[in-house]
Amino acid sequence: MEGINEQRTYAQSIANLTDNIRDLMKPFMNRAYYSWEMMGSYSIRAVLPVLVPELTYDSLEIHDGGMAMDAYWQMCAAKDNDEAERIRKALLEYCYLDTLAMVRIVDKLQSLV
Repeated sequence: MEGINEQRTYAQSIANLTDNIRDLMKPFMNRAYYSWEMMGSYSIRAVLPVLVPELTYDSLEIHDGGMAMDAYWQMCAAKDNDEAERIRKALLEYCYLDTLAMVRIVDKLQSLV
């Protein structure tokens, strides 16, 4: 019986987390916020320079999601541990900036309302 209660606790914790997930794309997709500078796009690549211009991917080895997917595949296929570690660090830098960018976009949107 204890295992079932534990599973319910985990299930409720996961449900609580997923209930609090919001799609950051929606305010831009439905044009609750729009700028001509985004040129009709609501991708993070279009939104970030408009709302948080001080954050940029330009200095990173991995610049976008496509590159990140390729890098992940290369990291998994790497025979050399040093190469795999280099790619891993580049992926972590990209993911860090991607996450920070979304947090800063939310902060900016909250400051506007």
